[in-house]
Amino acid sequence: MPADPPNLVRSYDFGTVRKVLDAHARYLGGRSGGMRASLSYADLSNMALDGYDLSEADLTGAWLNGAGLKGARLNRATMFGCDLREADLREADLGGADLRGACLRGANLAGANLMGCDLREGQIALQGGDQGWRVLKHDRKPGELDYAVIKDANLAGVQLSGAPSIAADFTDADLRGACLNGARLINAVLDGADLTSADIFGSDMSGASLKQAVLVGVRLDDANLENADLTDALKAPPAMIYVDDTPLQDLLGEHEAFCDSDGRSGRVMKVSRVDFRPLRQLRGRRLSGIGAPRSVFFGMNLDGAQFQGADLAGADLRNTSLKGADLRGARLQGALLHKADLRDARLGPLMIAEGRFLRTDMTKAILRGADLRGAQAQKVRLLEADLTGARLQDADLRDAEMEA
Repeated sequence: MPADPPNLVRSYDFGTVRKVLDAHARYLGGRSGGMRASLSYADLSNMALDGYDLSEADLTGAWLNGAGLKGARLNRATMFGCDLREADLREADLGGADLRGACLRGANLAGANLMGCDLREGQIALQGGDQGWRVLKHDRKPGELDYAVIKDANLAGVQLSGAPSIAADFTDADLRGACLNGARLINAVLDGADLTSADIFGSDMSGASLKQAVLVGVRLDDANLENADLTDALKAPPAMIYVDDTPLQDLLGEHEAFCDSDGRSGRVMKVSRVDFRPLRQLRGRRLSGIGAPRSVFFGMNLDGAQFQGADLAGADLRNTSLKGADLRGARLQGALLHKADLRDARLGPLMIAEGRFLRTDMTKAILRGADLRGAQAQKVRLLEADLTGARLQDADLRDAEMEA
């Protein structure tokens, strides 16, 4: 804990804190007897505050190290100089919170919303009698984790200028438009993170892992990326894509002609590692049997598209909209479907002859945060698939092949 003047930090029992939170709830609801929670410099370490609404609360300099704040609401809270080391902030809502100078070493913010947060450096100056002014510091303790877990968090528009986030785990985080200028992200893990239009001027990302990160609109020359891993990172797509001197759009037209004529005209499209993003959307297109393994469809509108029997193994389908799409019998092994919208999609078996069918194969597919509500997914293969955070309400998974 910080070494502070003995009369600065106040200790509370849980009963007292609960009364403060009850009054705060009335304040937020505009009811009589309400009072905004003022817990500045309060010792709330290791306290169970999961699910509580602390929106707009004053938590300046509070000790929340080791606290349980899973699912808590901390919108627009003042948390300047907070000690949040090893706190459980999974799925917490910190939108617009003031976290300048906060210590997040070892905190778990997986799935949290930090949209519009201010995480820049900041210091609290205290007047200590004859000693004059001194700075509040969070001392490092033996065995303490040097990183925060921020997997799958929403950090869109966050202010991280100059923030010392060494070795933080930002896997799959939403960092669109984030201000990271001057941030120290040495050895940070940013795999799959969306950094679209982020400002990384002067940031230190040496040794960072940016595998499959989205770097559209990011000026990479402005940062130190020495020894950084940019494998399969997505940059801005070209205006046009050609395959063997043929425009991609023309190839799709020929494939649709093949489908519409039962093979009498046109030809089947077989490509690999092609970036489809310049087409922007393929809504309702007839693409049955298309071969496009390891191709990129990131963020595209594919609603109602016909992909029966398609080969999309290893394809990047993150953030795509596939509502009502027909994917019966498709090969999707190892496909990236993180946060894909698959509501009402058809993922069941494709009948190819009497008594014969092809199952949709999503073995080892990444479906973290995907929306599968109402999907028809009978007999689908989901072996070793990652369904963390996926929404499966009303999905028909009868006879699906899943690990126990």
